Amino acid sequence: MKKIKLYIAASIDGYIARSDGDLDWLVEFPNSERTDYGYRAFFESVDMVIIDEGIYLNIVSMDIIWPYKNQTVYVITPYPADDNDKVYFISENVVETISRLCEEDGKNIWLASGNKLLSMLLECDMVDEMTINRYPVILGSGTPLFPDHTKESEWKLKDSLTYENGVSQITYTR
Repeated sequence: MKKIKLYIAASIDGYIARSDGDLDWLVEFPNSERTDYGYRAFFESVDMVIIDEGIYLNIVSMDIIWPYKNQTVYVITPYPADDNDKVYFISENVVETISRLCEEDGKNIWLASGNKLLSMLLECDMVDEMTINRYPVILGSGTPLFPDHTKESEWKLKDSLTYENGVSQITYTR
């Protein structure tokens, strides 16, 4: 059975993006060591990615090569859309569909989305692991990692790392 794993960056005050969705604070953060914060190893451990429509639209609007060519991507959207090469759109029965995906053979699932989708899956006890990379930046406002009224739950510390540039990575499991 696949596990759903969150791997995400957040400011120390708990925001994953500015109010307008901008990630400049993350992209421009000093990283002279060119550390990937375990991203490559994490990325190789998943064969499915679940993202929300906003993240999908941001990726396809950038002038970059599609980053998930070796993974199957499921986009959670309120609007039905036509599936295309290894990208599938889920607009109904989201929890049931994701639950079914967890039963498939293969590697784990990356929940590459925060906030509402994360809260929905936490509400259903479907998130198995969370790796949160905390950047030593205070944004003051923006998109919170966890929205108000997220279901209360307890987690166990699996790992904790601190990088030379001040980024701390904490991994929790159910």
